Amino acid sequence: MNKEVLKNSLDACEVFCYDEEKVNRIKNRVEEVSGVELIFKALADSTRIKIAYALTLEKELCVCDVANIIGSTTATASHHLRLLRNMGLAKYRKEGKLVFYSLADDHIHQLVSVAMIHSKEDLHDGE
Repeated sequence: MNKEVLKNSLDACEVFCYDEEKVNRIKNRVEEVSGVELIFKALADSTRIKIAYALTLEKELCVCDVANIIGSTTATASHHLRLLRNMGLAKYRKEGKLVFYSLADDHIHQLVSVAMIHSKEDLHDGE
């Protein structure tokens, strides 16, 4: 038997059976995730996760600050910030000619922070 076939057979059940009660109970609940993928989709872009992470380090940043932090134009930074705002992950306020952004709420802050902690743990575990 080739190694690839053997490796693939080790991570799957050898017979098909399932716990009907458990499956039915959970199957109905998994539909609750509808819409959650949009949060992860928004944060899956490297520029947007950098922006979100920057906003966990500083409560509020103006568009010009964000542009300098990520090394982009203000138009690019504004585009990404607008997308985060439209997805409900960021909010903004205008002060004179400046626009300041912050994370929408503590849940988004926690989500980004936990992802960063997890990512650092994975790096250290791999050493």
